[in-house]
Amino acid sequence: MKHRKKLQVEVMELKGKMYEIGRKQSIALKSNERWKKQTELQPKGDMLEARKQIEKVSPSLLNEIEGLAAGMNIHVDTAMQLFGGYNIQMPSMGCTTLANDSLYVRNYDFSDALYDARLVLLNPDNGYASIGFSQQITGRLDGMNEKGLVVGLHLVNEKISQKGFLATTICRMVLEQCADINEAISLIKQVPHQYCVNFSIMDREGNNAVVEVSPAQQIVCKRTPLICTNHFESKQLNEKNRAFIQGSLHRKNYLEALEKENVTPISAYHIFNDEESPLFFKDYKEYFGTLHTAVYCPKDQSVMVGVGGNGDPYFLSLGDWLKGKENLPYILEGEIANGSFLC
Repeated sequence: MKHRKKLQVEVMELKGKMYEIGRKQSIALKSNERWKKQTELQPKGDMLEARKQIEKVSPSLLNEIEGLAAGMNIHVDTAMQLFGGYNIQMPSMGCTTLANDSLYVRNYDFSDALYDARLVLLNPDNGYASIGFSQQITGRLDGMNEKGLVVGLHLVNEKISQKGFLATTICRMVLEQCADINEAISLIKQVPHQYCVNFSIMDREGNNAVVEVSPAQQIVCKRTPLICTNHFESKQLNEKNRAFIQGSLHRKNYLEALEKENVTPISAYHIFNDEESPLFFKDYKEYFGTLHTAVYCPKDQSVMVGVGGNGDPYFLSLGDWLKGKENLPYILEGEIANGSFLC
């Protein structure tokens, strides 16, 4: 634990037409070595099918992809493969969420090498404004929209798959199109899913739900408080869990023990962001290291963010930003363990 490294998250403000938003983002991507290498890859699979599926469910996403293609000077099929979130391989990851009637707190666990490291505030011409962490630029790992709807993903099993959308893309669609958990559930049931995933959802009224999703079936469980990790609990889907789910069960049991406590936004933040917590992980090279902690409070549209572990939180307000009152930082900074395989 002596060796640590800085982790920086860029704060992006994006407003207007989605095509122009795509072009604006392309400026930074063109000079990014990671994305430059990926644009040289030839598209694989049926991009026409991907285009049809995206256009059917989210025309604004298609507009953003077309703007990215134009700005990066790449073929739209290449952009579709990089940013479309349809029929794309996804490595394993972990996430833990607790929500009650007033807050939604979450840790996102993955590899810093593949992390977008971007917190995006988006106010499109068509669709709800939102704040959330991006993945593959256009997708969202978690976030909250102007209606107070919060959503996050929890990968359950990437070995069971079919053609469909990544959960990151679906989270983005939910934030863009849905005002409450019922609308979110309806959308999640309509779109084709590639992998086995849990979606944890909360709305401004304090309603919570977990949608357990396999490529063939979706099961809804509404409960408050909500606890969600990386396994299915329903009888209909639990046979699709990974062979080893002890870690996911351990996190769930730990959170269940907190149900009787008066968890506030700041106490929830420290419970999740403490590097000695059972909810915090350091296996970054194994795609299971905690990269950010986010506390979303739908009633006042506030967000508390921690980058890495053991850090002071950043306080942001989606509501103030929409009113032009929020002066946002350009970078959020934190630290993570460097080269540690402990958990």
